[in-house]
Amino acid sequence: MTRFLTAALAVIAAGTIAPAAEKEAHLFEMRVYYAAPGKLDALHARFRDHTMKLFEKHGITNVGYWVPVGENKENKLVYLLSYPSLDARKQSWAEFIADPEWKKAFAESEKDGKLVAKVEEHYLVPTDFSPKVGAALADPPHVFELRTYTASPGNLDNLNARFRDHTVKLFEKHGMTNLWYFNLNKGSKGDDVTLVYFLAHKSKDAAAKSFAEFGKDPEWTAAREASEKKGGGSLTTKGGVKSEFLTPTDYSPLK
Repeated sequence: MTRFLTAALAVIAAGTIAPAAEKEAHLFEMRVYYAAPGKLDALHARFRDHTMKLFEKHGITNVGYWVPVGENKENKLVYLLSYPSLDARKQSWAEFIADPEWKKAFAESEKDGKLVAKVEEHYLVPTDFSPKVGAALADPPHVFELRTYTASPGNLDNLNARFRDHTVKLFEKHGMTNLWYFNLNKGSKGDDVTLVYFLAHKSKDAAAKSFAEFGKDPEWTAAREASEKKGGGSLTTKGGVKSEFLTPTDYSPLK
């Protein structure tokens, strides 16, 4: 069991996130790997058998590992890590890369070719309205939803405020579980316009039902109209709301 779970208090009710019992992580890293053709299973095996435990050995907290729901045409693996700080991240990764056990596992896993064709990494900081990360979810398994919003110019603060004051509680009202809400770490490209968050649902059908009910809620309508009046129009750019449904891997700490 990882430090991510042992640090957490038990969930007191279905869909409720409990606060972490130990020091709070201040930096998260979302990494997206695109496996080379035919290598996704080998990549999963390397994480399952070696990488995760070596991450923990070097102070890196495994939060969750997912693949897209349905056909994974891009051989994609999405995972989330956490650290006390950016400096801690740099130190942990330097130690991890230098670890002889990792070097051996890496070499053995790639004796027939590289496992990863492309890597994306995003440094994330929790918003002030994000639930405390460090908890299990009641009644697994779940479908997870990764949503990325691009705010219209000058409206990231207004977008954050709408989530803080209205959206988060309305999501819960309509059966969605709020997991994490992030902005990009300062200095990252798009740090002034980007909101990234994760939700949990019992299924894609449950998600569709929840969002349909949410969209018709008079409280949401009023909040959206008031926020857009203040922001001078839509708080997101055209096409600036992206959603991807994810399912946890068998080795993910969070199910």
